[in-house]
Amino acid sequence: MSRFKEKYDKEVVPALVEKFNYTSVMQVPAIEKVVINMGVGEAVQNSKVLDSAVEDLTALAGQKPVITRAKKSIAAFKLREGVAIGTKVTLRKERMYDFLDKLVTVALPRVRDFRGVSKKAFDGRGNYTLGIREQLIFPEIDYDKVDKVRGMDIVIVTSANTDEEAAELLTLLGMPFVKKS
Repeated sequence: MSRFKEKYDKEVVPALVEKFNYTSVMQVPAIEKVVINMGVGEAVQNSKVLDSAVEDLTALAGQKPVITRAKKSIAAFKLREGVAIGTKVTLRKERMYDFLDKLVTVALPRVRDFRGVSKKAFDGRGNYTLGIREQLIFPEIDYDKVDKVRGMDIVIVTSANTDEEAAELLTLLGMPFVKKS
């Protein structure tokens, strides 16, 4: 069992039951999945660019990502329907906990001028979205093999009903939110 899952079961669940007065342990919000998305706009002109993005995501997630395609043609972006424009991977269970552990303990502290992540990025339904500007903060990515610095979106989907519950869940799991001064 991953360290993060153990922490959730032993520390987070009892703390959330106490704080929100749940009648059953099954009411406690849990993390359902983590979706990592890398939009690669340059892939419209040069499809080879997508290969390195796929390679990066495979190294990060430990599983092969899906290539996302354009749903509509947009003339202003020289984009045609069905053209590959990005890549995403959905993590669940063990891999999800391992990735979150790595994100919170290793990757986020390596961000330049890092003061914490914003608490405003909740969507109103208990899901959290985090944007990362460069993939180099992850230890799996080899600096010398990177052709271009790319960002990514990380969406943490929880079973929480409110943003307050989700924020508390992520805080107890160690997500470094910005402290109000």
